[in-house]
Amino acid sequence: MTDQDWEIPLNLQPDSSDYRFDLKAALRAVVQLRAAVPGDAFTAETLGTERTGSGVAITAPGTPDGLVLTIGYLITEAETVWLVDHAGRAVPGHALAFDQATGFGLVVALGRLDAPPLELGDSDTMPIGTTAVMAAGGGAAKAIETKVVGRQEFAGYWEYLLDDAIFTAPAHPFWSGAALIGPDGRLMGTGSLILQQGDGRSRADMNMVVPIKLLQPILTQMLTTGHSGLPIRPWLGVFVMESEGGLVVGGMADGGPAERAGVRAGDRIVGIGEEEVTEVASLWRAVWQAGGPGVQVKLRIARDDGALTVRITTSDRNKFLRAPRMH
Repeated sequence: MTDQDWEIPLNLQPDSSDYRFDLKAALRAVVQLRAAVPGDAFTAETLGTERTGSGVAITAPGTPDGLVLTIGYLITEAETVWLVDHAGRAVPGHALAFDQATGFGLVVALGRLDAPPLELGDSDTMPIGTTAVMAAGGGAAKAIETKVVGRQEFAGYWEYLLDDAIFTAPAHPFWSGAALIGPDGRLMGTGSLILQQGDGRSRADMNMVVPIKLLQPILTQMLTTGHSGLPIRPWLGVFVMESEGGLVVGGMADGGPAERAGVRAGDRIVGIGEEEVTEVASLWRAVWQAGGPGVQVKLRIARDDGALTVRITTSDRNKFLRAPRMH
């Protein structure tokens, strides 16, 4: 199944009569996004070279025409970006900015898009139980009526952490860059992941959404400089998962700090410095509190039947990535 031949079941699609805003106009703001990444790019192996998802045209004071918000992993190291509006018109785009901390990405359309932009909403007004619309590019057939089922911390194994992520269900099957539209017709967040809870007949799928409140303080800086302006976090280049009450190294970025320091897949992380850690979130916080990129951290590891301390000189993750190609 491609991103062209699927539709949300009719009974799960939003009904425009249930909303006080112009749902059809809001859905027109959401566009399809396609990005091509060189095969030798740093993220090519983990994220692929052909990436598809969605973006949403946005407006805020000082923003240019044709500004599209998406999830940043779609456009990281992208050599070409194409945006497709509801009428099927494709225009090239330029990957303008990507913020590692939030995960947001910005693209500017290099041609006219028929996509009336959405205003940014107040995602703090979305408590558990709020009904919303999760929309990929393509109109009502690509949109699902959903509800907020959680507001809580989310820690990603790739050195990523949100203090207050939004979780929605039922889940949108093509969540990457999808727009979470609130009850007032404004943009409340951007789709990032699909997560499963339980298994078999009791399994429940939900989307993790990055709340729009994280974009508003950094938007101007991202537009003018290509980054958020926030302090750059030290990066280990390690993928860590929680398992049986502990932390296990699942893999490492090729040539990254952890690999160079001798960390191995299967190592169990028991502490950083003098601090014991048993959760991914606490590990990332401890690393980020150590200083900026270049700071050395001491990772205490259990390997086989022994214990050792690995000294890792952290780096700036952005230095491993290709800069966006100028058009």
